[in-house]
Amino acid sequence: MRSDSGEVVRVEDLVKTFGATRALDGLELEVRRGEVHGFLGPNGSGKSTTIRILLGLMRADSGRVTLFGGDPWRDAVDLHARLAYVPGEVTLWPRLSGGQCIDILGRALGGLDPARRDQLMERFRLDPTKRTRDYSKGNRQKVSLIAALASGAELLVLDEPTSGLDPLMEQVFQDCVREAVDGGSTVLLSSHIMGEVEALADRVSIIRDGRTISSGTLADLRRHTTTDVHAVTDTDPRALVSVAGIDGLRMEHTDGGRFAVRCHVPAERLAEVTGILHAAGIHTLTATPPSLDDLFLSAYSGADSEPGGSR
Repeated sequence: MRSDSGEVVRVEDLVKTFGATRALDGLELEVRRGEVHGFLGPNGSGKSTTIRILLGLMRADSGRVTLFGGDPWRDAVDLHARLAYVPGEVTLWPRLSGGQCIDILGRALGGLDPARRDQLMERFRLDPTKRTRDYSKGNRQKVSLIAALASGAELLVLDEPTSGLDPLMEQVFQDCVREAVDGGSTVLLSSHIMGEVEALADRVSIIRDGRTISSGTLADLRRHTTTDVHAVTDTDPRALVSVAGIDGLRMEHTDGGRFAVRCHVPAERLAEVTGILHAAGIHTLTATPPSLDDLFLSAYSGADSEPGGSR
């Protein structure tokens, strides 16, 4: 069941209904080998249903789904030996210690690297001797994360993996994911924490009502948005008024005799605007591209404006 394709996950025209509810409505998804792929959408958009189908926990009604070239439902046993899954709500054996749970999960994943397991427990500051019934939600997440990251799995399916972690542990998580990818793993990351996805993802797919409404690298998604530009120049950059597509242009005299400029610039006009500002003598310049939060909201706003975009 081994595939040399550059594709780890391929989902085409995926449909899944629950009674009168159409949870997935022609969803498309491609996860390439060696990347971190962000999988974004609000509650009810179809992310969890997609993940359950990829894990072979339920069957799709129609469409095509492949995982390492295999069928997640028919080939579940073979495929599960090549992946590790971390859910957003981890349930553990309450009478066992954290270390015992990690070892049990590790055996289910085909074995763990003991040195890597111990290193991860130290980095995540997990006391493996405590019973899991005494763990906080964050510590239960750490158990699942440590088992997954120490498994060396080819694919890590992470569904809200940092739920309950504090900011320090969130940074440890990001570092560990980067190390896993450097070691050859592929990551499908579903998260409501946009900063987390923005920091890690090579590409993202944004879904709504069971459909993919936007997919690509952050640079791809930013191509149709604007960058906020704030500059102070020595002379009047009057030529900016003739730049096509520029929005919200404000130019004001400062107390020091310079000109303060603010505007929203389309990606394809950024070089032109920068050239005009340079000719006017740049004193300071800040160009802020849209964050992933902005891109997410923009994608949803665009879907609302399209015929049939709001369902």
